[in-house]
Amino acid sequence: MITHGQIERWLDEDIGHHDVTNDVPGETTGRLVAKEAGTVAGLEAGRAVFEYLGVTVLETVGSGTVIEPGDVVLRVEGPARDVLRGERVAVNLVGHASGIATRTAAVVDAARVESETVTIAATRKTTPGLRGLEKRAVVAGGGDTHRLDLSHMVMIKDNHIAEMGLERAIEHFQETASFATKLDVEVESTDDAIRAANAGADIILLDNFTPEELREAVDTLECDLEPAVAEHVLTEASGGITLETVGDYAATGVDIISMGSLTHSAPSLDLSFRTG
Repeated sequence: MITHGQIERWLDEDIGHHDVTNDVPGETTGRLVAKEAGTVAGLEAGRAVFEYLGVTVLETVGSGTVIEPGDVVLRVEGPARDVLRGERVAVNLVGHASGIATRTAAVVDAARVESETVTIAATRKTTPGLRGLEKRAVVAGGGDTHRLDLSHMVMIKDNHIAEMGLERAIEHFQETASFATKLDVEVESTDDAIRAANAGADIILLDNFTPEELREAVDTLECDLEPAVAEHVLTEASGGITLETVGDYAATGVDIISMGSLTHSAPSLDLSFRTG
């Protein structure tokens, strides 16, 4: 949900204490136009900025729509001063979100060549203040949000294990977390993956494995665990996975591939705002 407080901060940052640039009389129309192909996202934020300024949004395309150069993704009308004031903030937000959606869609397509079932997920490596925008953009591109914040799932990482030990950390969070909260345990070896599964992990995050190591780990977990445990546990791969290598990881039979680069490294989609 985009709040008025967020919009005010975005606009205050751009407009400053005295806007001398956009003192333009009269009414006008505006349109947000794609300059390159991609998957559009973030239009709910762009709409919210214009509507906050009293500008009427006439049309937007749907989130997740595949667009081509020249396509109009948003149309507005209203006082020229307010249309111009909202322009840069809206373009930045929509361009940033659409870049994430476009990157995610490309990764999902590459993974689907090898697996129809693997889930492509984002991480918490998001821009402070923009997590909601960025996570929705991942969904628009066909990905999964993973956990939105620390309350959604317990992820037992290397620092937790260093403090408490693997089995003790799992036991601790089983005792303190809700029955509805899943436990995702990060491991760096197949032996630790088996230990984590037997201790009660719901998801085994196999961190920084090569595709060959990952395939071996997934196969070992399927063969060595008790059938009831193996059926319950999901496998997740993360760490250094790119658009170029995601197909190799998807081919291993892993259930989930999580990638911070979906949000922290996606370039903005090139968009242009034109009035009149």
